[in-house]
Amino acid sequence: MLALVKSYGLKGLDGFSVQAEIDMHSGMPTYDIVGLADTAVKESKERIRSAVKNSGYSYPVASVVINLAPADIKKEGTLYDLPIAIGMLAASKQIPYDTLKKAVILGELSLNGEVRKINGLLPMIISAKQQGERVFVIPRDNAEEAVFIEGTEIYAVATLSEAVAFLTGQTELQPLTTRSWQNDVEYRRGDNDFKYIKGQFAAKRAMEIAVAGGHNILMVGPPGAGKTMLARAVPSIMPNLTFDEALEVAKIHSISGQLDGGFIYERPFRTPHHSATMVALTGGGNKARPGEISLAHNGVLFLDELPEYSRQTLETLRQPLEDGVITVARNAVSVTYPADFMLIASMNPCPCGNYGSATAECTCSASQIHRYLGKLSGPLLDRIDIHIEVDNVTYYDIQSDTLAEPSETIRKRVNIAREKQLSRLSGSGKRCNAQMTTVDIKKYCKLDKESLTLMEDSFDRLNLSARAYNRILKVARTIADLDGADNISVKHIAESIQYRSLDRKYRV
Repeated sequence: MLALVKSYGLKGLDGFSVQAEIDMHSGMPTYDIVGLADTAVKESKERIRSAVKNSGYSYPVASVVINLAPADIKKEGTLYDLPIAIGMLAASKQIPYDTLKKAVILGELSLNGEVRKINGLLPMIISAKQQGERVFVIPRDNAEEAVFIEGTEIYAVATLSEAVAFLTGQTELQPLTTRSWQNDVEYRRGDNDFKYIKGQFAAKRAMEIAVAGGHNILMVGPPGAGKTMLARAVPSIMPNLTFDEALEVAKIHSISGQLDGGFIYERPFRTPHHSATMVALTGGGNKARPGEISLAHNGVLFLDELPEYSRQTLETLRQPLEDGVITVARNAVSVTYPADFMLIASMNPCPCGNYGSATAECTCSASQIHRYLGKLSGPLLDRIDIHIEVDNVTYYDIQSDTLAEPSETIRKRVNIAREKQLSRLSGSGKRCNAQMTTVDIKKYCKLDKESLTLMEDSFDRLNLSARAYNRILKVARTIADLDGADNISVKHIAESIQYRSLDRKYRV
């Protein structure tokens, strides 16, 4: 007998329909899977055999052929265990096939018949819904991923027996209750609050501007100046995720198996070590999985000690910093993942860390400094909107008991600035000033005569590129938003220009 069961597969962030066709007839007992199945799918034979027996059913002694259609797309993972098992029970006439509920079935089976959690469930359900599917049977441990998807009936099961009883109508299950999105989760700041950071007023101002406009920022300063502490405090002033942003982030984390807590409520903060490989950072591998820059989508990617990363690894950041996406191409697959993140980078100005410091003397030679800074290319620095010097704090700042401005206060200003940007850019798909295109810059970053004169003088004196020119205007637009100004004035341009001079100063 032939049984057909609907399931789904995953290619990048997009799901595709898979139909498990189970054909069973008398003859020599065999078990064959066709349809470009990977090793995990082929190993389902033993998992299904034990799960079926331990759930009280008989494993059929017959010739079994399983086709996962379409047969020209590679199938990966353990998510086909449950649909194949259901199909085998129907093909062997242990359950009535004619009355089987038509649902998309997803789930891994354990040897005792439990239905285990799978990766990538969220993007598969979203894709299936867009293609007209409405009824789903999923593992109970994946339930929290699906509670925000409206217009669907999603049933969560814990065992193979429970799935069979529901699909054959023996028992009734209630679909998951859809929840309305309301992100009222406050960031758990702990010690990562700006009020605990002594001094560094200019750096904190630059960080506020960076967060308000979604700009990339590079901090340059000696060891122990507080660069890492500043970076780790950034999540405490980031605006709340919108539902669309949270859904994008959750899809990526679901594919990677890192969707802790069932869903995403806070912006990601990723801190890969400088020994991370290029594949770990950009994504790839045999299955073309997302890397750190995609896992940081709609959040922060913090690269501490930037020159310690390999130059090849750093150069791969250039395209995603410009386009907000990363294309992972392998022999059998090419996948594009979103990678629209805020880059926070920190570095010492030289090997000893004291070049340019006001409180310590540099012991490095000019050639050592040149070699150290040469690890960062000009095109990469051009893509970082804000460069800020972070010098050592004074003894007076350290011993003072007075707390600085708290993150909550800074966050309110950031939210007001972001709301202005969302309103200004509504309908364009952009959410912050850093995402503005050249057309947007011409429309929203008009300069008066005094500002134009200052920009002309700075362009020639600092030998700026066209990209740096546009980034100065974007940062100036953010400064104006924080200032509550409708138009960019010369003071906003002047402050923005000072955040572009570090790459010139440290060229030796």
